[in-house]
Amino acid sequence: MSKVYDIGVLPGDGIGEEVVREALKVLDAVQDVFGFQTKREVMPYGAEHFLKTGETMPEAAFDRIRHLHAVIFGAIGDPRIEVGKLEFAIIAGMRHKLDLYVNLRPVKLYHEALCPLKGKMPADIDMIFCRENTEDAYAGIFGFTKRGTEHEIALQEMVYTRRCTERIIRYAFELATKRGPKPGKDKPQVTLIDKANAVRAQDLWTRTFAEVSREYPLIVTDHAYIDAACMWMIKNPEWFDVSVTTNLFGDIITDLGAMLIGGMGIAASGNIHPGKVSMFEGIHGSAPKYKGTDKASPLATILALSMLLEHLGEVTAAKAVEGTVAELIQSGRIKNLKAGTHMCSELGTMVRTRLIERARQRV
Repeated sequence: MSKVYDIGVLPGDGIGEEVVREALKVLDAVQDVFGFQTKREVMPYGAEHFLKTGETMPEAAFDRIRHLHAVIFGAIGDPRIEVGKLEFAIIAGMRHKLDLYVNLRPVKLYHEALCPLKGKMPADIDMIFCRENTEDAYAGIFGFTKRGTEHEIALQEMVYTRRCTERIIRYAFELATKRGPKPGKDKPQVTLIDKANAVRAQDLWTRTFAEVSREYPLIVTDHAYIDAACMWMIKNPEWFDVSVTTNLFGDIITDLGAMLIGGMGIAASGNIHPGKVSMFEGIHGSAPKYKGTDKASPLATILALSMLLEHLGEVTAAKAVEGTVAELIQSGRIKNLKAGTHMCSELGTMVRTRLIERARQRV
């Protein structure tokens, strides 16, 4: 009897519905090829639902998600609604209420033509970022006084706890152990990225990293302040392997990383609590101007589907999805990721069709 996974489907806003539709098209194929099943529960939360009902995402929805295996997510945000209202209620809501403390963001180049850096090859750009996902400036502790006057003060607190700092650092070391060394290296590497010289509260990260690293003597460690790390991402991307960083810095540096591999349309992420229900998405936004045009790239969401499958333990299926995307890019069938070069529906069909063809060739 084949395994059955309960999957939440949350398309959200803007291009979310289109990119999720194409990812599900690929999921239809991959589950047929690899012999498992999914039961899918579509969740309506986003701008249209809010405008109709005044509801962002109710507690009942979070309770329901806790009983699923995983969630595939599109994007959130709509210009008709104040900035941050839906994002904090839905994305941050899932991250905080489900304790999805790992934001895992691979930065992997599949073809040198997608990289804007001269002379950099796929072997040079294969790194992964472990972004802490529940604390920092995103904890939601903020306020205003004397609002609307020339004396207005706005405050937002950065919050770090030993528990949450240690668990994301430990996750990074475990991931590096699992990945093993990069080609040409003797040992895997974990790099701490912070700004503890200026943001002194981040000394907690420095000390915790040093303590945890002593438990992993076979892993090389390094450190970079966030400004230097951004510089080195451009100058020497091959230096990066596994990196661990704070919520705010991780959000920023991985957008930079996305530009090294072809853009936001191919950058995937997982919001993960190991062993529990987790949520997977492209790191891009809702891109309202492309809504309904069939021009957005679904590859980020399809690669997020690959991460979802790996989280479920369907490792072979996960590799097949990623491998199919990589092959289509490397063969030149996917020429570039600029909006409109390939239609969203075209890319989803290409991945689905080629995945089935590759499976038949293996038989």
